[in-house]
Amino acid sequence: MNTVLGHQVLASDREHLWHPYTSMTEPTPTRLVTGANGVRLTLDGVGEVIDGMSSWWAAIHGYRHPVLDEAVRRQLGEMAHVMFGGLTHEPAVRLARQLIDLSPDGLEHVFLADSGSVSVEVAIKMALQYQRGVGRPERTRLLTVRGGYHGDTFGCMSVCDPVGGMHSMFTDVLAPQVFAERPPLASPGFETVAAQHPQPAAGPAVEEVALRPSRNHRTQPAVAAWAESFRKIAAEHAGEVAAIIVEPLLQGAGGMYPYPAECLVVMREVADRHGLLLIFDEIATGFARTGSMFAADAAGVAPDVMCVGKALTGGYMTLAAVLCTTRVAHGLSASESGVLMHGPTYMGNPLACAVASASLDLLTGSDWKGNIARIERRLSDGLAACRDLPGVADVRTIGAVGVVQLDRPVDMVKATDAALAAGVWLRPFRDLVYTMPPYVCSDEELDRICAAIRAAVVAQ
Repeated sequence: MNTVLGHQVLASDREHLWHPYTSMTEPTPTRLVTGANGVRLTLDGVGEVIDGMSSWWAAIHGYRHPVLDEAVRRQLGEMAHVMFGGLTHEPAVRLARQLIDLSPDGLEHVFLADSGSVSVEVAIKMALQYQRGVGRPERTRLLTVRGGYHGDTFGCMSVCDPVGGMHSMFTDVLAPQVFAERPPLASPGFETVAAQHPQPAAGPAVEEVALRPSRNHRTQPAVAAWAESFRKIAAEHAGEVAAIIVEPLLQGAGGMYPYPAECLVVMREVADRHGLLLIFDEIATGFARTGSMFAADAAGVAPDVMCVGKALTGGYMTLAAVLCTTRVAHGLSASESGVLMHGPTYMGNPLACAVASASLDLLTGSDWKGNIARIERRLSDGLAACRDLPGVADVRTIGAVGVVQLDRPVDMVKATDAALAAGVWLRPFRDLVYTMPPYVCSDEELDRICAAIRAAVVAQ
């Protein structure tokens, strides 16, 4: 782009456009993107850099992928949009079938939403309407764990961490939810066995998790202690709670915090014991990001409701989905409205559904499991040296996620500048310098991302 024109565009941007979590009056620097191809962004005045963020974890296949480009062009020849009220179309039906086939067993019904936050709002409504439909209208609260993040709209904000989260300033006007302790940080060496629990007076039989002694003697008791406290708080509030909602296996914007899969088994057991729905927010973790197609798969746990988004369309368009079981659908339909009380204008947008369907075909048609394992090994090896850097509190990887946690907040400007000088776009937050790279990154590109993270940490 012409240098003068680029300055004009950035000046207008600074004057009029709000960016995420950025001041309008004193914004941090914004870079002008003039193109994107493969795993690289072209930044005005900088040149090509590797996108270590997958455009906030969505562009798993990179940019300008010929298969996804063609899916959009082909759908444009049919229709760009049509209302979903009273009408349907093949791209939406095909996508729903794909999601059902990929998802944990029992999730048979699909609601297509505009964005991740909207999908969480819909999931919350599902839980509340379900409890009304089964004769428990007093159950209006949600049980979750501290450290979570579920979106920026009001229902979502109420289940984000109320103290350390991004929405603490709104605490006084949000619906009061029930917060259990955060699960312990994940460590290797766990084994899970299912022990049949005596059947309660009413309701299905439930399984209680028993943890075998493992090689990790420090973390294994921590999971058992957490499980005891989680069961206790659930029992105390069971009469008023409609559902448990969590990000399974990995808390994303709450701190890139992985926790043991055994905790998900405990949540399933608790939900069954008390007649609660179990909602998994897989918006960040879904579609192989943590190493399994969905994080739920790592624990062999099937939720009652599951939200997906972000990588669903390969980063091409905004789209999310909420999947639920037939039991939830029937219970919800028995509520006084008889219908799910939600209907976005752009629900089931054909363009978004078509490219999402093509993206899922690309993912499932590849050796995605082997590829994610490759990325995890490369990130783990490449970031290991950061452990010895001053100010580093932790280094961790899970699937295609690599994290360096500092002992203080990151200076975002310094970190970003250092990463760009190393040829990589990163967007640190809080005390984290991290990457969620596109799945199509080569080993060399992953090594460059790791080098850029190191440079960003050194620049602090």
